[in-house]
Formats: sequence, C-alpha cells, structure tokens
Amino acid sequence: MYAIIETGGKQYKVQEGDVLYIEKLNAEDGASVTFDRVLAVSNEGGLTAGTPLVSGASVTAKVERHGKGQKVVVYKYKPKKNYHKKQGHRQPYTKVTIEKIQA
Repeated sequence: MYAIIETGGKQYKVQEGDVLYIEKLNAEDGASVTFDRVLAVSNEGGLTAGTPLVSGASVTAKVERHGKGQKVVVYKYKPKKNYHKKQGHRQPYTKVTIEKIQA
C-alpha cells in the first residue's frame, strides 16, 4: 500500500516505514504529524485518485529531527566589470518516518 502526498509544495510517494526529508515543519521532535493532502492511494483494490484530493484519506508520520541540508554556493560574476558576489545557503528540513496510511 502506498500513497502520494503533497507537503511543502512537493509531492512524495510514501509507504509505511519510509523515511523522508521534507520542507521544515513547525513541530517538535518526536511529535506526530498528519498529512491531509493525499492525492492518490493504492491498495489491494487498486488505485484511488483524488479530484484533486482523496476524501477521508490521511497519512500519519513521526517527526525524527530537524536539520539543515548541505551548503549550496551561489556565485555571481560579470566579466570585465570587477563584480563578484559569493553567497551560501543551507535549506532547513524535517526528517519524518511514515507510520500509517489511512484510506
């Protein structure tokens, strides 16, 4: 059984026991979060696709930890103009473990 959920502007295919690194959530470590934006659910009866969401479906996950991703270097340069600008960015994330899919 799997589901397709939407969180943080991205879509993820999840199964029970999966570990995901998603956009940062406002939840404490060890807390349980519920994703209500379920786009599709597949079970032994077949695939149920929502229009746009599957009504009554939800996915429950446990927050493992919060962190920052690897640094991305942004370097801007204009030739012959003595213009150089270097900037770094680390995207925050939340690590979650999928516990249950309810359809």
